[in-house]
Amino acid sequence: MHDTTALLVELGSVILGLGIIGRFAGRIGLSPIPLYLLAGLAFGDGGLLPLGASEEFTAVGAEIGVILLLLLLGLEYSASELVTSLKTQYPSGAVDFVLNATPGAVAALLLGWGPVGAVALAGVTWISSSGVIAKVMADLGRLGNRETPVILGVLVIEDLSMAVYLPLLTAMLAGVGFAGGSIALLVALGTVGFVLYLALRHGRLISRAVSSDNPEMLLLVVLGLTVLVAGVAQQLQVSAAVGAFLVGIALSGEVAEGARKLLTPLRDLFAAVFFVFFGLSTDPTQIPPVLLPAALLAVVTVFTKIATGWYAARRAGIGSRGRWRAGGTLVARGEFSIVIAGLAVATEPRIGPIATAYVLILVIVGPLTARWTQPAVAKIQEWRGKDDRAATRTGNGSGSGSDGGSGAVPAARVPSSQEELAPTAD
Repeated sequence: MHDTTALLVELGSVILGLGIIGRFAGRIGLSPIPLYLLAGLAFGDGGLLPLGASEEFTAVGAEIGVILLLLLLGLEYSASELVTSLKTQYPSGAVDFVLNATPGAVAALLLGWGPVGAVALAGVTWISSSGVIAKVMADLGRLGNRETPVILGVLVIEDLSMAVYLPLLTAMLAGVGFAGGSIALLVALGTVGFVLYLALRHGRLISRAVSSDNPEMLLLVVLGLTVLVAGVAQQLQVSAAVGAFLVGIALSGEVAEGARKLLTPLRDLFAAVFFVFFGLSTDPTQIPPVLLPAALLAVVTVFTKIATGWYAARRAGIGSRGRWRAGGTLVARGEFSIVIAGLAVATEPRIGPIATAYVLILVIVGPLTARWTQPAVAKIQEWRGKDDRAATRTGNGSGSGSDGGSGAVPAARVPSSQEELAPTAD
């Protein structure tokens, strides 16, 4: 079969399959992301039917998918809101780093990987997937929830931290001296600072220059600008995803609204390609030997991420249900973790399989925890409340003979009913 023909057949089959999977996921009320990943795993290297002809196109499409996910996320907020979020959320960012980087570092040291491996695996377990989380929040209709700015604040701090972390990790992996690492770090910080300055001081001018009444021209200019900035950011050792996010932040007003409407269908298409490509690039035969340690690490960091989201939402004055939703939403790992593992695998080959298994577990579990953490906690609290009320009634009944029947109206029921009636800010 001709190369172009094979490409079209494979690509058409993949896209059609994604549409069928997405429709099935919608019918059962599940995010399609885990199903996309499993489909990629089934048809990738070592899977049932390798897709060779469309592999190169899918890889490029996956990069575009991550860029569009972060661009659309950035379009939701202005530069001033970003700065405010950084000022208010930095304690949550520090807690996030301590709780989630530590398990990875400890695991690497226990496995005998040394300091470089510890730094690399710490990054894998620390960084949540902005791309997966953005898609999950959109699928669940939570972009307007009160806890969403808190979630985005934590994600922004993580993404911007990559501008510091990735150059340092690259320098450690290359074995360069302090001077070389410092230069890479300064270039990365200067790039992020410059883009933030432009967004804050000249965001209106940028939006005016990009603006167009013609939807076709607006789409081409915004998409071209985003991909260009993402490529330059990647070249300067700043993540392409961070560059795309900052472009979204720089655009505001009617331009942002118009770009969001035009780019949303493209985002959905290429984001699906990204998740499928992640599965395609994973060899299923490498997963079983490292599944147990990866699963243990995943269990620990599920709870540490939930604790991070709960703490961050609590600091922002969000009610109990919003706190648990925030924690469950932050669980997924994805694109950054894979990038980190890819950088480190040349120096520490053992990190590749365990990082892949770990991310695959959490990128499947993440959408589930985002949906079910708060309902599960609510059900547990309901069961505990019933047990407490039953114990209270039993205690009051056993003491009624000594107080002349005064136990007929249990005093403990008054605060319980007040608790049930008290409104909760979500």
